[in-house]
Amino acid sequence: MLFNSIDFAIFLPIVFALYWLLANKHLKLQNALIVAASYLFYGWWDWRFLSLILFSTIVDFTIGQKLRNEENQLTRKALLWTSILVNLGFLGFFKYYNFFLENFITAFSFFGTELKANSLNIILPVGISFYTFQTLSYTIDVFKKKLEPTKDFIAFSAFVSFFPQLVAGPIERATNLLPQFYKKRIFDYSKAVDGMRQILWGLFKKMVIADNCAEFANQIFNNSTDMNGSTLLLGVLFFTFQIYGDFSGYSDIAIGTSRLFGFNLMQNFAFPYFSRDIAEFWRRWHISLSTWFRDYLYIPLGGSRGSTRMKVRNTFIIFIVSGFWHGANWTFIVWGALNAIYFLPLLLTKKNRTNLDIVAKGNFLPSIKEFLKMLVTFSLTVFAWIFFRANNIEHALSYISGIFSSSLFEAPIISNNFSFMIVLLLLLVFIFIEWVGRDSKYPLERLGFKWSPIIRWSFYSLLFTLTLLLGGSEQDFIYFQF
Repeated sequence: MLFNSIDFAIFLPIVFALYWLLANKHLKLQNALIVAASYLFYGWWDWRFLSLILFSTIVDFTIGQKLRNEENQLTRKALLWTSILVNLGFLGFFKYYNFFLENFITAFSFFGTELKANSLNIILPVGISFYTFQTLSYTIDVFKKKLEPTKDFIAFSAFVSFFPQLVAGPIERATNLLPQFYKKRIFDYSKAVDGMRQILWGLFKKMVIADNCAEFANQIFNNSTDMNGSTLLLGVLFFTFQIYGDFSGYSDIAIGTSRLFGFNLMQNFAFPYFSRDIAEFWRRWHISLSTWFRDYLYIPLGGSRGSTRMKVRNTFIIFIVSGFWHGANWTFIVWGALNAIYFLPLLLTKKNRTNLDIVAKGNFLPSIKEFLKMLVTFSLTVFAWIFFRANNIEHALSYISGIFSSSLFEAPIISNNFSFMIVLLLLLVFIFIEWVGRDSKYPLERLGFKWSPIIRWSFYSLLFTLTLLLGGSEQDFIYFQF
């Protein structure tokens, strides 16, 4: 079920009403309703894969119970690795089986041996990368004794399957989200209104910004051999805002929807395109995944401690694994490695934690130095997105070659100039609103609070109207494929 669909527009208010009608009943009834609603939400896409979520839930709940009273370290490690292998085993099969098979065959053919093996027509379960990491956080934290294992199977099931963030995050830690299912939730009008504002902004980002940018980005990437350099440059710029509007828009809707039900999810994006270096970008982009890899992979490997060789190794591991998490394609691995190359000079010179606060704090405009740093960081990010969006490595290299050619200075080839100008105008408005609200968790959190109620609500109404009238053709969220 898509957030930007009529189905969800009907589903949400029904679940919301039933949920708060149960507020004065037993807490388990509320949690049970969340589980039922979440399974309906996910099963709307393909009910067959509900068994995967249920199996993963049972496995990790059971292992958590076993870890409760187990003190033998070998047994505890065996239980932990059972959880890891089961969860990553499912993820590996559905997401990477054909990738490894094809590369295995290619490797043998390179040495003159032809192998025959058939790939499988495997459907990738939506959100498997997200809920797999979420359940793993529970088992790992219980193993490390950072979290007391739960005895409440319904609460744990609700934590694993919580529908607002089930299929594309944020990837919640068990230490943050699970305890919220133990506490009685009382309807908070101000929290609900704040949630609706964030949902509105998320829908605007997805439907108006991302979906309209997608139409141009797809047209240009799918016909890149026929495009000149300036058009190719526009194509990757459109994709840059498409993926940000699409993914951060999903996160805004997920976080806002959670607030309607009395839950607080972590911030997943913090205006990453205003970053002054790549380290800052990765502190602001897909925060839930970046911090997951930091805490459960990077730090256990030694982090930034130890020799220079170890720092380089750990940096490449975390970025390449992050790239591979996104998909079974060499383009994602190159994208990850490229970001590691961007990041290493900052780490080795100990400048990776220089820009910890928002840019131009206390000022409306950045300094020239800050602007140039943002421009360089944005340019490096845009270049890396080419590999992320390209169909394969050959396509990416061809696309880059096309940009850096003499045709870069020719006029862009645009099929619909009117739509093109409208989208550019919308992007400028979008960037301006994000810039003005960059000191908040999302722009509308405090923007307009000093305006009169009439002006403020007129502004919200305008955003809602623009979303309805100018929303592009309905498209799946990009991160559903991951």
